[in-house]
Amino acid sequence: MTAPKRILIVEDDAHIADLLALHLRDEAFEVHCASDGTQGVALLEQGQWDALVLDLMLPGVDGLEICRRARQMTSYTPIIITSARSSEVHRILGLELGADDYLAKPFSVLELVARVRALVRRTEAIARNARLDSGMLDMNGLRLDPVAREVRVDGHLIDLTPREFDLLHFFLRHPGKVYSRIDLLNMVWGYHHDGYEHTVNTHINRLRLKIEKNPAQPNLILTVWGRGYKFTSSSGEEAA
Repeated sequence: MTAPKRILIVEDDAHIADLLALHLRDEAFEVHCASDGTQGVALLEQGQWDALVLDLMLPGVDGLEICRRARQMTSYTPIIITSARSSEVHRILGLELGADDYLAKPFSVLELVARVRALVRRTEAIARNARLDSGMLDMNGLRLDPVAREVRVDGHLIDLTPREFDLLHFFLRHPGKVYSRIDLLNMVWGYHHDGYEHTVNTHINRLRLKIEKNPAQPNLILTVWGRGYKFTSSSGEEAA
């Protein structure tokens, strides 16, 4: 018998937390709840979670800090942010810190449950594909191991966030092809939301700082003006 998927809800509104837990348990998820950020961090660090539903406005440790800590952990936990904040800046920051999706309050509980299901399925599919496609990728001084989730530049191990790794993995599997920011959101982040394309820019800039010899004049991840980005299929290639 397959063990149920484990979902952690960090939400200080007891009514919302109870309602979410009820519906997620109806979908056969194992659900645990934390009513503040300090308790949420403690539960997050205790074990493997298949998804984290995270409010941004929390007593104690806030949601953005929890998101940051989650992305510093070895295991990858998919994160859905919920927020009552009217400013989109906090949601954008959450996505740039590594959250996978967000919903603004008030939201449909059924929609959130559907997004949790979709996120868990997508994470499982990525893991299966990584196992099936476990061969090393070597290109232009980069060596990427999709199983160990390690990247080396000229033999030196570099530290990437989970999202940076996924983005670089995608580029290495599709060298020479141009992708718009919307394309990359759909294919790497797994969601489409107009207006959040600049989070792609942020991650590409961070990748360049880590893998390029001269980030100011990149020769691996190129900007193709008016179209998007591509990973060079051969050294010395220039942006169009």
